[in-house]
Amino acid sequence: MVWSAVAADAVLVFHLLFILFALLGGLLVWRWRSLVCLHVPAAVWGVLVELMHWPCPLTPLEQRLRLTAGQAGYRDSFVEHYVLPIIYPAGLTPQIQVLLGLIVLLLNGLIYGVLLWQRWRRS
Repeated sequence: MVWSAVAADAVLVFHLLFILFALLGGLLVWRWRSLVCLHVPAAVWGVLVELMHWPCPLTPLEQRLRLTAGQAGYRDSFVEHYVLPIIYPAGLTPQIQVLLGLIVLLLNGLIYGVLLWQRWRRS
């Protein structure tokens, strides 16, 4: 099932792009203000997933597609399987998840704070 492997890879790429958008999308909003309607919900979702330890629905979808393609799935989350080995050598703990959620919240809060401050200064 080649299509399942391609679909699993597409979900993986989309998942990574979504994480990057949730984390850094405020920088895109700086240039294209209309993206705020997409970015704020994405950032809120990213923060909630990390702080509440919710599973992301993209992870089981990718795993199912990989199993359908005859590939080995994985038991842990997307972050634990792909991102964590790059960033952290140890396993993902609830404390690290809270830290990741706070980083997303603080970074985007800073970006939006500067945007609002600039808007306020112009008016």
